[in-house]
Amino acid sequence: MSDLRPDRPAASGPLANRDDALVPQRLRASWLRSERYGVSADAVEPMFAGTEPAESLFHECGNEVLADLQRTMESEPVGMMLTDSDGVVLSRVSGDHSLLRALDAVHLAPGFGYSEREVGTNGLGLALADIAPTMVRADQHYSHSLTGFTCAAAPVVDPATGKLEGAVNLTTWSRTSSNLLLTLARSAASTIAGSMPARGSERRARPPSRRNLFRIEHPSSADGLELGPAWSEASTTACTAMSAGSVVAAVGPPSSGRATLLAQAARRVFPRHRILSAAAPDLADLQAWLDLWSFEAGRSDTVVVLRDVDTLPAYAAGQLRNLLFTAQGAAMPVALTAETYQDVPTALADVVTSVAAVPPLRNRPEDVMPLARHFAATFRGREVAFSPAAERALRNYDWPHDAAELSRVIARAINRSDIVDTPVLPTEVLAGPARRMSSIEAFEHGEIVRVLSGKLTMQQAAAELGMSRATLYRKIRYYKIDVARGRSAYR
Repeated sequence: MSDLRPDRPAASGPLANRDDALVPQRLRASWLRSERYGVSADAVEPMFAGTEPAESLFHECGNEVLADLQRTMESEPVGMMLTDSDGVVLSRVSGDHSLLRALDAVHLAPGFGYSEREVGTNGLGLALADIAPTMVRADQHYSHSLTGFTCAAAPVVDPATGKLEGAVNLTTWSRTSSNLLLTLARSAASTIAGSMPARGSERRARPPSRRNLFRIEHPSSADGLELGPAWSEASTTACTAMSAGSVVAAVGPPSSGRATLLAQAARRVFPRHRILSAAAPDLADLQAWLDLWSFEAGRSDTVVVLRDVDTLPAYAAGQLRNLLFTAQGAAMPVALTAETYQDVPTALADVVTSVAAVPPLRNRPEDVMPLARHFAATFRGREVAFSPAAERALRNYDWPHDAAELSRVIARAINRSDIVDTPVLPTEVLAGPARRMSSIEAFEHGEIVRVLSGKLTMQQAAAELGMSRATLYRKIRYYKIDVARGRSAYR
């Protein structure tokens, strides 16, 4: 099994000296996935997603079942947890304070994501990945830091919808673990699922998981993208500032790629450092978010990218400055993002010495297709073809919501077709930047552009659109559509 974890000595792993036929197939597959995800085998680095209470039927029923279970196991060294379907810990109970302290040390606590993608092979992550009850013991964990624990988890599926809601996870010391742990996890999950239909009338929508407050940025295929001069200039500014030990602010609209640019620059300047990307939290999570910095501030092996600092309250920005900076300057490399430099809180603006401007995507049309091809290849796992008409439509659209909107459009398109062509693009993209049109006009305009992008005569195009050729010509003049290019000059 040593080929699965090249960074772990063969003799130290529990499976190293066992025949492959005796290694559980699910465990072997999980280790391989963990390696592909780039998870560290030395320490877990889960994302912090916030601790805002989840208002859902699953959460209510789950907490009641865990409370009953704790009363029967109050003297046992077992941590009982409820997680959502993404592996974020929603709640945790235990009567063993030493175990709780140990779980805190590895961030197996409310608000942290413990999916397989985040921390590698572990009980709850594998239970969610395979949607099957799972126990992971000691050295079966992918990360060395989890080998002192045994985790048993069972998924909870809503019997009314068939939807995976989350999991029950029971964690104890490896030296005291028992097969009974998995039986208890299964029983608790079954009880939760069984109690949910009785309260069906009280069902409330589950809020979306916020999984990006703290995350470790791993190398990405986006690092090799060749983008245009505006992006290159901002990237050079960021690299120069980081090399000089200065604090750089990447400013621009949300979703323009500010944090991505800083992470790429950090990887070039500090190739051996870990990159901690932290977003400003909601007010309800602010103190917990600030407390987490006591684990990170001053680490010599870490670059910090602070996202959306313009949303931080002034007092929080002041506390953060005191944590990350000394009288001599930054205790570790720091970069930050905001919409404009003027929006950066004063406490942090005072330490910024360089600003990298990241223009919106509408001002970088040369970047649209490289990004579109990257998103398509990422979603599909291989290169995806784009028709010339689709490329024209994508380049001519003004992307009011920047790269996030482009990513959504491409994801939807490749889910409908193996080739990205105009029929699978949204009407608003085909219509181009037609902000003054009514909804009906925008739809009609988009349909005309779509049809004219094909290899049809004007008579054939008019027939497909259900209008006469004279009406089609009138519409083309009205919308100022460039027939040769299949785009509009309408504003």
